[in-house]
Amino acid sequence: MKMRQRFEQQTTLGITPISEVKFPERSRDELPPVLKALQYVFVTPELNEAIFTLLENKISRQKKKTGRKGMDLWHILVLAVVRHTLSTNWDRLHDLANEHKSLRKIMGVYVEKFGIEEIEFVHQTIADNVGLIDEHLLLDINLLVVQHGQNLLKKKEDETLRLKTDSYALETNIHFPTDLNLLWDSLRKGLDMVDKIVRQSDLKGWRKVKDLRKKSKSLFRRASQQVFRSGGRNENQKKESVQAYLKIAHDLQTRFAGIISQPPAGGNVQKLTVLLAALSNYNDYIRKFTNQIERRLLDGEKIPASEKIFSIFEEHTEWISKGKLNKRVELGHLLCVTTDQYQFIVDYKIMENEKDAPQIKSLTERLQKNYSNKKVQSHSFDKGFYSKDNYDTLKEANVENIVLPKKGKLNKEEKQREADKTFKALRNAHSGVESNINMLEHHGLNRCADKGIEGYRRYVGLSVLAYNLHILGNHLVEVARKKEEQLQKQRDRYHRKAA
Repeated sequence: MKMRQRFEQQTTLGITPISEVKFPERSRDELPPVLKALQYVFVTPELNEAIFTLLENKISRQKKKTGRKGMDLWHILVLAVVRHTLSTNWDRLHDLANEHKSLRKIMGVYVEKFGIEEIEFVHQTIADNVGLIDEHLLLDINLLVVQHGQNLLKKKEDETLRLKTDSYALETNIHFPTDLNLLWDSLRKGLDMVDKIVRQSDLKGWRKVKDLRKKSKSLFRRASQQVFRSGGRNENQKKESVQAYLKIAHDLQTRFAGIISQPPAGGNVQKLTVLLAALSNYNDYIRKFTNQIERRLLDGEKIPASEKIFSIFEEHTEWISKGKLNKRVELGHLLCVTTDQYQFIVDYKIMENEKDAPQIKSLTERLQKNYSNKKVQSHSFDKGFYSKDNYDTLKEANVENIVLPKKGKLNKEEKQREADKTFKALRNAHSGVESNINMLEHHGLNRCADKGIEGYRRYVGLSVLAYNLHILGNHLVEVARKKEEQLQKQRDRYHRKAA
């Protein structure tokens, strides 16, 4: 018996086949159209086979074919998509997986009759299994969904693509960083590790860990108030409070270093090794931030941006200033998004320590690879993407209408190009991508809730998949609604004739 399977719906009395599940046609909630799109994925043989093959190659490839049955691949995909459709957390997803009627029907586990044992999903099982999906798998699944969606929505066989590209800041889930509160984060986590090491070993001399945490926090708060709220009225008090905070940080750093250099004995060796590695990591942060605070607040030095870290938990976080009126700074990464005339996201990329302008060459290469059978009729950008090389790249890619406004002064040729009616119309229509980005943010991509850079990448891919399924589902619901309206008109005509 295989350890993990695609999904085989049981023909138990009371279970509705997935292909026969009905959804409300006039609901304004996000979930019904996405469930409708998932139903379409399941009942479309070509799409079903392609997606399940990708899931098997990633999740089941190196697993033993015997042993306890794992979570079905279909259930993993559905629950992952639903979490991002609703931009919700694991707790609510767990409740929905066990209590939401339509969702359980699409997963093929809802039982209408009493007395039949139902499948129940465990919180940790859901989180662990969704975590098996990675960014590369999601890129492939998204491509399949978009290609099928385009074929479903196109009005003529050789329809061209009309693309829009823009970027925005996707935030990581961190608090606003200052060197003072980053030092406090490092101290409290270091003390947490010591507390766990005491319980795992015979380490002595740390009976007052709780008091040390309270004292550190008190000194941190006092230093913060003097630095950020005093308005520079009393420099002596500010320096005294910072020095007191740095003193306890130096003392704890020395004591942590002693534990690391002479590890205690006893307990589980493997767990103790992990805890000591974590303590060493946090101690390095303490050393770094105490040095920065001394240089900045006591010596008056300006710390170079290259030396700064904005979170000890999400080290990959970037400081982003895009010149927006309502937000001076955002913490995360820029996400480059390309949409087509059907509103599908045909391409996306997390820009790690990158800007807009260098993206066009790689973007053009990806589009040519993934949509080689389609011609790009138009492609619009904002001014942040402009460079002469970028314009030439798009021209070489045979883009019929290039909308790439130039920053700064225009020469005669550029003025003539940007004054063209087609250019103006496409440039005005470019703002539609902002609506797509807003919808994407409602599918979880306003702030990433997952941890680490791998979790960040997976979170982006799943949100884009949920978004694309939502677009596909909206079309399917609209088609079903129009079909029902036509049937109703036929019934009405029949009744009038019969009367």
